[in-house]
Formats: sequence, C-alpha cells, structure tokens
Amino acid sequence: MYDRCKFEQRFDAKACVFVGMPGSGKSMGTESARELGIPVLVMGDVVREEATRMGLAHTPMTLGKIMIGLRRKYGGDAIANACIEKFRKINSPYVVIEGARSEEEITRFREVFKSMKVIVVHASPRTRFQRLVKRKRSDDSLVWEDFCERDLRELGVGIGRVIACADVMLINEGEASELKQEVLRQLQEEFGIG
Repeated sequence: MYDRCKFEQRFDAKACVFVGMPGSGKSMGTESARELGIPVLVMGDVVREEATRMGLAHTPMTLGKIMIGLRRKYGGDAIANACIEKFRKINSPYVVIEGARSEEEITRFREVFKSMKVIVVHASPRTRFQRLVKRKRSDDSLVWEDFCERDLRELGVGIGRVIACADVMLINEGEASELKQEVLRQLQEEFGIG
C-alpha cells in the first residue's frame, strides 16, 4: 500500500492539496470540499489507520513516530502512495487531499493528477496552539512544549518547503467563516463547480 504503484497511472482528475501546520485550519478545506460533494483524502488518516492496525494509541508522539517510520521504510512519498491507492477506488474528476508534508509527496501527486493546486492555510503558532487546546483531539498537543516539538517534527519532514512553494496562501487568523468563504471560492475556481 505504501510502495509506488506497480503500474504508473495518471488520473484524468484535478486535485487540490491543503497544507499547513497543526491547527492552522486545513480541515476547513476538507469540510468545504465535502459540502460541495468533492471526495476527500486525509493523509493523517493513513497514519491513524496504521496506529490502529498496530494497536497503538493516537497520541502526538506515537503518530509522529509512525509518520516518520513509514517514510523511512517506504520512501518520502509513502503516505502519498497510500492516498493514491485510495483514490483509485474513487470515480471522480476531482479530489481534495489534506495534509501533505513533503516535496516528495507533492511531486508524487503532480505525477498522477492531470492538474494540481497546493493551498496553504497559515496561522501563527499561538493561534494554532489555542485551537488545538480547544479542539482536544486525541493526537493534539495540549502542552506548549509538546506543541513546539510536534512543529519541529513536521518541519523536519519538509513541510516548510511545501509551504514556501505553494500556489495559494490563505491566512487564518480571523473568523472561521472568512476562511471557509475563501476556501469555497478556491475550490469552485479550481474545479469549475459550485
């Protein structure tokens, strides 16, 4: 599942990939996509599924180790390849992917999709931390030091380079409704729907 597909296949489909640090608001992209009837693939779900398969708790540290371990064992595009395998089962002219973290993943998606736009959702560290504390998902860092450690782990995988080379950057420091409106506009523009 994590290895490159035996047969290289290029999909006649468009993709929007939402990228951002933990708590930035990437999931707003996936929520908006679902509202428009667009299929969604969440890269973090691949890691959470692996943790569940291994019988491990979904803590920030455990999921971080699994994320890095999969990339070491199967290559930097391992999680992208798992998402590509999932997309093979979807009959859609477009898809939203949440959570790319490395240039290898972006390159891999560009190889298989007809067109692709990378959209970064950005928010300050303090804003992101406050959101995670409020959200309280099992894999969220609820202590500032753990949050900073998670950020460093994400940056170590290469997310900073992906952010720097994105097609669009959305700043998410205000109301969720403002970001949602801009995300919907981006998706409608990219996919020609709405």
